Amino acid sequence: MYMTEAATSGRSFQLMGAVHGRLVHRRRVAVLAERLGALLPPSATLLDVGCGDGTISKLIEQTVSGLKVTGVEYSPRADCAVPCIGFDGAHLPFEDKSFDGAMFVDVLHHSSDPLAILRDAARVCRSFILIKDHLAENVFDHWTLRLMDWVGNKPHGVVLPYAYLSERQWKDLYRDAGLTEQKLDRHIPIYPASFSWIFGRKLHFIAALEKQDLDSNAS
Repeated sequence: MYMTEAATSGRSFQLMGAVHGRLVHRRRVAVLAERLGALLPPSATLLDVGCGDGTISKLIEQTVSGLKVTGVEYSPRADCAVPCIGFDGAHLPFEDKSFDGAMFVDVLHHSSDPLAILRDAARVCRSFILIKDHLAENVFDHWTLRLMDWVGNKPHGVVLPYAYLSERQWKDLYRDAGLTEQKLDRHIPIYPASFSWIFGRKLHFIAALEKQDLDSNAS
């Protein structure tokens, strides 16, 4: 009995997801939790926008003293590792300054309007935003990131607009959202050494941003 094309494709995606999980996912979670956690103050409240299964947030919460994380997700998972609230993908269901800070981990390049969601995150935060995302300075960077995104997310049905930005475009986005970059880390060892020379190459970054003092700017 021959397998249908859909069944073959589904099995291929499952295999691809399993291989990616073994080679990359666990290391990625550990590295990002360590790097992001080092940027967070103790006893803070943090909103994880697009938290997924909450694994990274939970690990950070366990290592940063007194940290309390709330997740928000377009399609909340029943088994999310942190408390998670559903939202429409654009408007965060919280009052102004509800949290000390917010965090986006590989979320904004999936958004059709990153400026809108970043502005709304700034609205619900009192002081800071952390972003882990990608940098694409040329065509080779862009196609490398497309491949990485496809392998890592296609098996899970994630929408893939491939909306990667250059460093200049990111800085413009921060400015338009009323944020200033305080720290930038472009040396993030997500991949094993044998893969890093292709998929590392400073394509990944973590930025620590601060809200601008709008009152003082206006005066």
